[in-house]
Amino acid sequence: MKRSQLFLPTIKDMPAEAEIISHQLMLRAGLIRRVAAGVYSYLPLGHRVIQKVSQIIREEMNRAGGQELLLPALQPAELWQESGRWEVMGKEMMRLKDRHARDFCLGPTHEEVITDLVRRDIRSYRQLPLTLYQIQTKFRDEIRPRFGLMRGREFIMKDAYSFDRDDTGAEVSYRKMYDAYGAIFSRCGLRYSAVEAESGAIGGSYSQEFMVLADSGEDAVAVCDACRYAANVERAEIAADPGSQPSGLPKSLGRVETPGKMTVEAVAGYLGVPRQTIVKTLLYEVDGQVLAVLVRGDRQVNEAKLAKHLQAGGLRFADRATIERVTGGPEGFSGPIGLRSVPLWADQELRGMRNVVVGANAADAHYVNANNERDFSVDRYLDVRMVSEDDPCARCGKPLRIVRGIEVGHVFKVGTKYSESMDATYLDANGAEHPVVMGCYGIGVGRTAAAAIEQHHDAEGIIWPLPIAPLQVMVVPVNVTDNRCWEAAQSIHDTLEACGIEVLLDDRDERPGVKFKDADLIGLPLRVTIGKALAQGQVELMARRVRRTTMVQLEEVGPRLRQIISTGEHAFPELFAS
Repeated sequence: MKRSQLFLPTIKDMPAEAEIISHQLMLRAGLIRRVAAGVYSYLPLGHRVIQKVSQIIREEMNRAGGQELLLPALQPAELWQESGRWEVMGKEMMRLKDRHARDFCLGPTHEEVITDLVRRDIRSYRQLPLTLYQIQTKFRDEIRPRFGLMRGREFIMKDAYSFDRDDTGAEVSYRKMYDAYGAIFSRCGLRYSAVEAESGAIGGSYSQEFMVLADSGEDAVAVCDACRYAANVERAEIAADPGSQPSGLPKSLGRVETPGKMTVEAVAGYLGVPRQTIVKTLLYEVDGQVLAVLVRGDRQVNEAKLAKHLQAGGLRFADRATIERVTGGPEGFSGPIGLRSVPLWADQELRGMRNVVVGANAADAHYVNANNERDFSVDRYLDVRMVSEDDPCARCGKPLRIVRGIEVGHVFKVGTKYSESMDATYLDANGAEHPVVMGCYGIGVGRTAAAAIEQHHDAEGIIWPLPIAPLQVMVVPVNVTDNRCWEAAQSIHDTLEACGIEVLLDDRDERPGVKFKDADLIGLPLRVTIGKALAQGQVELMARRVRRTTMVQLEEVGPRLRQIISTGEHAFPELFAS
């Protein structure tokens, strides 16, 4: 392929719209172009990357027993109403009506459609297990699409669904998909971690996210270096500190005026106390009932954990009228003392606290030196707060670290959530009817490509891992007007193409510096430069990842590159070792 014939509109300056490095470099390197907020066109090299990632996914999914199909993007509302998710998905769902005023959506995911397909044709236990997958465009009306391919309104996704007779079989299918995901991301050249996660709108009993670790990641992940436990901060469990005992003698309870001080920061500043000595009282409404939750002033309630303890999905903050009715005081001054009409739950770390500051359930007032059991009674101590750096790991007690990650894959144990609501059943050997047990598995294809750039780049541009690079080799003749240089470049290009190597020949009559800058920006793994050394029958071979070069005889270029590409970078430390 010749550079002059390739649609590759590179950009010198940093695009103003791009906030993270992958977005910047995908625009600058001519991989994508914006059509609307969260909607992008894939240009030729960008499309080649997507194809490479998709092919790796197909190979590993097929190896794990998956069968590829293609489901419609346009989905009737009736299926979503059957599962109960038509309203649950909220404004993120792209909804429309056809000419007959029937409701449809552009699929954000395909659990309903695949369950409908299976319930029509699966009748017997002999037809199970079954795993079906597709690679297809999804639509979600994100409130704030950003970061290029990281969070778009239209995106390419691989989604797979497993169907089994029972939980034992579903566990086997889940493990196959988990292992396939590990192979996929490893083959794509990504450093990743599989972390426990919340299942969200997909549902189910358990899920794990595959996170590519990168400073630009939207997600925070708690990791334990001692036992390798890892979880999204929404899911991460915190060990109760066994050494945490009440310290100090209880002091006399006192009431103080705090005019207009409604926040932890304001109260701490006004009273001259650390935020850690303040206890917040937060009121929630759950299925028509009110619950009070206590956490330390410098902590945040983890509502996903709280909802799980409650086994309820309809969790929300109490409104002002409810707060005033329950506490007798205005919003911003709620506290546990005298709060007897509602259950009182507290985060487990409060068990060892004494002499804390709490709201007085009255305007412009707080209590100081409040103590549990003497001044108020907690009904339950639970792990209900968001994890923080150095919190004790729930598995081994060692300190946790908080790192940033990009979610590129998610695997779910869905169970019978969809099969029961949509009546997807099979008959066992005795003729008894049972709901099929499901798993759900997704990979963001464009996200995976963008995450690879987040992990593999330098100040000059992209550094593509060899397996997903849009092309494998860039051939750069320093001077195309020099007949010998140009003939050598053409010969190398034709030889490499003939043996199946994906090569780009920069045939432009440009200054060498311009060509080298473009080559670094595009980031193909290998570069062959034809310059002064050609007089000695040699060309320069460079590995983009470490910018290391070696001189190669002209006749050895083809065999050497074939060997590198077929064997992999790891086999050539003289070129690729950091």
